[in-house]
Amino acid sequence: MQVLVLYYSKGGSTRKLAEVIAQGVEAAGVHAVLKSTQEVTKEDFLNSAGVIAGSPVYFGVMAADLKRVFDEFISTRRQMENKVGAAFATGGHNSGGKETTIFSILQCMMIYGMIVVGDPMNASGHYGVACVGSPTDEAKDYGHKLGVRVAELCKVIDGKIKLTKP
Repeated sequence: MQVLVLYYSKGGSTRKLAEVIAQGVEAAGVHAVLKSTQEVTKEDFLNSAGVIAGSPVYFGVMAADLKRVFDEFISTRRQMENKVGAAFATGGHNSGGKETTIFSILQCMMIYGMIVVGDPMNASGHYGVACVGSPTDEAKDYGHKLGVRVAELCKVIDGKIKLTKP
């Protein structure tokens, strides 16, 4: 079983957060496939039990290259139904559109028929992980927890474990 951690990163902050999220996936005993928007393939989507996608904020929505991936892979839509989806974002300002960027990613995942989740209650308990600039220790902790959550939910859906409250 694998979880795809997909990201677009221009300055490196989103990539750094993606790496921590992938470590969380691995810590939960699931293989993480870390790919940029330039590297990802349809097979990466189809072979994954979950997708965690991230982007820097561009005018309050995801970067065009991440949107391009969702647009180009639309033929996989029916095969993505009931897979787990989650999102993360980085921005350059404290109030600069990180939540709306996360929503734009989650909207695509919902149209793909995915089961979307936010970060767990032992993190921020919101729409996904976000940070300003390079991830702080707190953002890294939340990212790790998001990776664990998605991996564990993938295992639940696969029928391998029973869901328990933390």
